[in-house]
Amino acid sequence: MIMKRMDDRELITSYIDGNEKAFEVLLMRHKDKIYRFVYLKLRDADLAQDIFQETFVKIINTLKAGSYNEEGKFLPWAMRIAHNLVIDHFRKSNKVRLISESSSTKDDFNIFSTLSLEDKNIQETMSYDELEKQMVDLIDHLPATQRDILKMRIFRDMSFKDIAEAEDISINTALGRMRYALINMRKLIEKHQLVTDI
Repeated sequence: MIMKRMDDRELITSYIDGNEKAFEVLLMRHKDKIYRFVYLKLRDADLAQDIFQETFVKIINTLKAGSYNEEGKFLPWAMRIAHNLVIDHFRKSNKVRLISESSSTKDDFNIFSTLSLEDKNIQETMSYDELEKQMVDLIDHLPATQRDILKMRIFRDMSFKDIAEAEDISINTALGRMRYALINMRKLIEKHQLVTDI
């Protein structure tokens, strides 16, 4: 099909000129990448689908209003819209989920599920992506045993039973290392002043 060989800029021009099919081609070309981007931020399929749809409603409205002016850079622009909608969602719920972790421990403190966005300095001086990257970088400053447990739990979504078997330790030891890892992460966060209200 001819339209499938058109670049993004050409498809946008065609869509603005009234060709609805052009937008369908554009959507099919980028939907997986944009949805995956949103899902990785939220780790919630239903919520990701809602924000994904909201992203494309906003894209359509912007294009139809004639406000699009970034020719040839459709995907980064669309990703920025999706990113902003994710941030809006977190601000409305007054928390930022940096890394999805359904911890089976009952620790009161969990850096990976709630971070307040009330601190204006954080909002003004550090983007969400920068904060997320620095948080992940801090994990590498933990002692090896704690770092390994944290990475298995968060990045590989392993249960404490699986972690205990993989490390050849008891579940209590795995839980203990996780608890110390979170305590040390809190100290590192405070030291590097990434967040002031946790």
